Amino acid sequence: MTDTPPELLVVGRLVAAQGLKGELRVLPLSDFPERFTRPGPRWLQAPGGPARAVSLEAGRQLPGKELFVVRLSGIDDRSGAEALVGHELLVEASDRPPLGPGEFHLLDLVGLEVRLLADQARPESAGPAIGRVSDLIHAGNDLLEVELTQPGAPRVLIPFVQAIVPEVRLAEGWIGLTPPPGLLDL
Repeated sequence: MTDTPPELLVVGRLVAAQGLKGELRVLPLSDFPERFTRPGPRWLQAPGGPARAVSLEAGRQLPGKELFVVRLSGIDDRSGAEALVGHELLVEASDRPPLGPGEFHLLDLVGLEVRLLADQARPESAGPAIGRVSDLIHAGNDLLEVELTQPGAPRVLIPFVQAIVPEVRLAEGWIGLTPPPGLLDL
C-alpha cells in the first residue's frame, strides 16, 4: 500500500536561517498568518523535489516586517536551517480558510488569463487575452507576474490593486486590467 500525499498548497518560502537554534525566516505567500504561527502538520518541498511532512512547533511574525520566524521539528541548529533555505512551506489544500462572497485566495490568480478592460463600468466589454498570470510576488504590495502573449515579450509585473485590476472572474478564468499609461509598454 502506498501513501498518497494529500493535495498541497504553497503558503510560504523559507528565505533565511534565524539565529543559531534552527529557526527559519519565512516569506508568506498567504494572507492567513495562522499558517505560520499555529503549530501542526506542514510540508516542505525543495525546488523540483517531492514534498515531505514536517511539524511546525512554533512561529511568530517579525515586528515591522512581513516575514515570519518558524521552528520546525527536527531542525535544531543553524546548519540544519540553512539547508532548508529555498524550500517551500505547504499545507493541505483542504486547510484553506472559508471565504465570503466575492473573496478569493490570491494563489488562485496564478494561471488566469489577463484581459484589458475598455470600460471599467462594463467589464463584460473585456477584450481578448493579452497574457496569463504566471506568478504572484509579495513585495510590500502584491504583484502579479504576467507572461504576455506577444511573441518575445518579457514578463511584466502588475500591482494587484483595485485601480489597476478592478475585475477578478475566477469562475470564468480571467482578470481585467485598466493599466495606467506605460505599464504594459515594452
